[in-house]
Amino acid sequence: MLSSLIKKRLSDNQVANIFVNALFEVVEKGFDEVASIINEDAAFVVSPQIQANQDGEFAMIVLVGNLSFIESTFEAEQAHNVEKLVFEKLAKIYGMELHSFIDLIREYQSFMSRKNHPSKNMIYAMSKSIFYKYNLNDFQDDYFKRMQAPNPLFLKRMDDVVQSFLWDWDVFFKKYKM
Repeated sequence: MLSSLIKKRLSDNQVANIFVNALFEVVEKGFDEVASIINEDAAFVVSPQIQANQDGEFAMIVLVGNLSFIESTFEAEQAHNVEKLVFEKLAKIYGMELHSFIDLIREYQSFMSRKNHPSKNMIYAMSKSIFYKYNLNDFQDDYFKRMQAPNPLFLKRMDDVVQSFLWDWDVFFKKYKM
């Protein structure tokens, strides 16, 4: 009982490790279901046939979406430190130079911002980015295909899906302190 009252203190490095490992785990375990949901969505006249091994774009979208919430969760200096450590760890995992990995993240952030303009809602940005990164326009009915825009019903369903891939900082801070 006493252990539930005492929160474990974590360093920025430990937070970055937990964050990176948890994101990889959730994408690895969850993308098969996400692909299935997309493939079976009623918004598509033909199934996109996304395979379970096509999780790269999704992983980057989930990463960028989650990174966007770090700044609003931590103080500015600590957010910068945690983000830097996350970038270093991910660059190493992906076998990239740090500056190249940061450039890749910035490209995704820019892409997501452009596709989501003028909205600032990150969940919506993630859903739209999935639509465009997986070229889902090709599988829609003619009306939305001609508009080159996602069916809003599909986006609403994707919003519900991507929300489950967002880090729950409130739960984290109930267990740990920095």
